[in-house]
Amino acid sequence: MSTLQHATVLVTPLQQNCTLLWDSATLTAVVADPGGDVLRILDAIASLRLRVEHIWLTHGHIDHAGGAAALRDALAVPVYGPAEADRFLLDGLPAAGRQFGMTDARAITPDRWLAEGDALSIGRHAFTVRAVPGHTPGHVVMIAAADRLALVGDVLFRGSVGRTDFPYGDGAALIAGIRTVLLPLPDNVAVLCGHGPATTIGLERRGNPYLA
Repeated sequence: MSTLQHATVLVTPLQQNCTLLWDSATLTAVVADPGGDVLRILDAIASLRLRVEHIWLTHGHIDHAGGAAALRDALAVPVYGPAEADRFLLDGLPAAGRQFGMTDARAITPDRWLAEGDALSIGRHAFTVRAVPGHTPGHVVMIAAADRLALVGDVLFRGSVGRTDFPYGDGAALIAGIRTVLLPLPDNVAVLCGHGPATTIGLERRGNPYLA
């Protein structure tokens, strides 16, 4: 049985899934997509007694990255991701936050931009970074093949896919990325989404109307 565990902290007015991922054998952990409500995230970390080593960002939208700067300050850990094509979104976080009443959002420059094929880890658990643009230009997903888990941000949802009706969105690129990066994974790979319930590759392959 895998020792890779995960839990969701629902944050921001947009009800985003901030994900805690950790190795239950060591309690080594990462926080993925801390969009806001940093005190709530810190409470969850403390209650689980996790030792957070990194913060991961799948993309630069306010509900996924708005709390990253404050959480980095609180935990004194580096921020990894997204790809550098999302720099303009991370620079614009304060303005984006004001649109949603999230006045504490701060711009952030990651300690490490991520790119296609990069390797990440949580304890003994290896993740591969794959670029899946379309929702944003610099969106990445993190796949732990041995643990049958994919952290996909706003690329794929249960029965749906990420929005691409932004000036920088690209619907064709998004669907192409899902088909070439995610759908080749085994049916039993768990998909942790940026909003809503988790799903599996098999469920989306068989029933997602956007992928028919």
